[in-house]
Amino acid sequence: MLRSLRSALVRFAVRRAAASQREAPKRADFWLRFACALAPTFAESHPALVRLRRAIEDRWGAVAAAQEAAQRFPENPDAWMLLGEAWQMVFRQQDALVAYEQVLALEERPDAALAAGDLYRRAGRHAEAAARFARAYAAGGGAEALWLNAQALFQAGDERAADEALHLWATQVPDGLTRLSEARAELFPQKRDG
Repeated sequence: MLRSLRSALVRFAVRRAAASQREAPKRADFWLRFACALAPTFAESHPALVRLRRAIEDRWGAVAAAQEAAQRFPENPDAWMLLGEAWQMVFRQQDALVAYEQVLALEERPDAALAAGDLYRRAGRHAEAAARFARAYAAGGGAEALWLNAQALFQAGDERAADEALHLWATQVPDGLTRLSEARAELFPQKRDG
């Protein structure tokens, strides 16, 4: 009964925050902090607080709120995903990568694998990027994950595996097999030139 009462209070506080967010962001911040402190589990109040702080240009406050959620609910992949996104807001890519890898340690999620793959790719670690994009596809990431996997494999120097991933991608998209040679030319530009 206490848990359901706390949940009801959290919902009330989130509604109050939403009502005052535009005119009184400090009041909205108060209500969301109250909701986060009261929430028995990771709840809508946590991402709402991070979004509010980002909207009022308090990115480090958003990171602090996300860190608190991840510390309080360390077994919740959504809390770690929120932390990874918050770290990216302040351009701390390595910290974001650690958070996304923690999500993947808890649960196979395409969004976390895609985010981690993107960070590995930006860091020039193409083999790791390809591995994360492959995980994203296996977790339900669809054709986008295959395309990114093919790109990362090519950048890692494994053209055969990149071509296999590209062929698999072609089977997943409308008219993919007819567009395959066009996609190969885009992915392997030096092969087109010579």
